Amino acid sequence: MVCRSESATTGEGRFRVNANGKLLDVWLLVRCVSCDRTSKLAVHERAPVSSLDPAVLHGYSVNDPDLVASRLLDPWLARRNRFTLDWTGAWRLDTPGVPLDEAWPIRVEVVFDDPVPVRPDRLIAHEFGLSRPEVLRRTKCDIPLRRPTSTGFTFVVMVGN
Repeated sequence: MVCRSESATTGEGRFRVNANGKLLDVWLLVRCVSCDRTSKLAVHERAPVSSLDPAVLHGYSVNDPDLVASRLLDPWLARRNRFTLDWTGAWRLDTPGVPLDEAWPIRVEVVFDDPVPVRPDRLIAHEFGLSRPEVLRRTKCDIPLRRPTSTGFTFVVMVGN
């Protein structure tokens, strides 16, 4: 019977590489947090060896922890293998202790330790207690506020009317 919890952890964080001629299958072995069973997440299926970066291929063979983490956090891999990434509590926004009704704009820099995808408008609305339309009206930013991002950015919250 297959567990339908759709959540996993890295467990030992190991890759399994199987060669069939010049084609490789690469799986990431994970352990389900609900049922404690180990399963395989397909990373590459029947991929020509020549199509893989030698450094990445070496990372698969030595079970590089950074490569394990990057593959497990990859939204494409999650979609392909039908599991969900739980980002609950994975981010926080540290803002300056200045009230929003002050007479000057507030500049905030967002830095990611891990590539956690967030929508900037939701993050700003949550942190400052604003509605999302108000965030769109009062925030100046170089990236689209309604699209998820996992890279650092800076924004300015302008004085309200």
